[in-house]
Amino acid sequence: MTDQDFHRPAGTAGSGPYALDIGPRDARWGYSALRVLELPPGGAHEFAAGDSEWIVLPLSGGCTVTAGDGEGGGEETFELHGRESVFAGVSDFAYVPRDARVRIASGAGGRFALTGARCTRRLPARYGSASDVAVELRGTGNCSRQVNNFAAAGAFEADKLIAVEVLTPGGNWSSYPPHKHDEHRPGEESELEEIYYFEIAPHGGTEGVGYQRVTPSGHGRGTDVLAEVRSGDTVLIPDGWHGPSMAAPGHHMYYLNVMAGPGVAREWLICDHPDHAWIRGTWADQPVDPRLPLYLAPTAEGQGAS
Repeated sequence: MTDQDFHRPAGTAGSGPYALDIGPRDARWGYSALRVLELPPGGAHEFAAGDSEWIVLPLSGGCTVTAGDGEGGGEETFELHGRESVFAGVSDFAYVPRDARVRIASGAGGRFALTGARCTRRLPARYGSASDVAVELRGTGNCSRQVNNFAAAGAFEADKLIAVEVLTPGGNWSSYPPHKHDEHRPGEESELEEIYYFEIAPHGGTEGVGYQRVTPSGHGRGTDVLAEVRSGDTVLIPDGWHGPSMAAPGHHMYYLNVMAGPGVAREWLICDHPDHAWIRGTWADQPVDPRLPLYLAPTAEGQGAS
């Protein structure tokens, strides 16, 4: 396998209305999916959820999400306030179940991530408030990063889907120490496929850049990646030790993580690389990067369902 199998630069993985469209067939795995939909002002898009559950997450702009059973039954409509950009604030979101018919419409236009996972249970469509998103500061020193746990395993109910956002200040490393989740070891490690979708903050007119490393763990496909990543790039991680994710000085890094796997329990259990796990022991002696948090979740928000 080569980097090209796992690193999909911006503009190389689109399909139809989607600027990015990665699903189980394309990734050659069983569960995880990610689409990025760009809508012009007044634009709308409909899709069938099929055998997957989905979360509609605004990356920029707001939208209306309508989910129905496609057979003349009831519909749920959610007004998503969204945000200016992934570097500006936490967003609200909408969960839509498998077998639904979904419509996304945006008066002002915007960009919307559709995080998905093949699943078995059909859960109710629901609104996720930005004010309920737990913002976590993880690591210290130059390993400091911010995690927006909007659909973490213990934060929001889903059948298979796990999704979080990570913001890494310029010059810092995240996804560190390198870790993996490619074996089912009860109570110790989950088997999860993972997608990293990147956006890198520019500095003036200079485009941002970052780096992503993945090394073989001895399981699966022997994933081995050293990728220079820019806004809109994606890295697929079916297996392997992943990390660090490196933000170039002067350019904050954002990535959206989408995970799912075959386990009966929906949980995120990781194993640190034995050569680098010691770094966690140094964090207690260092302060958190004072640039963090880049922002907090709002304290209150209007009702998004109608």
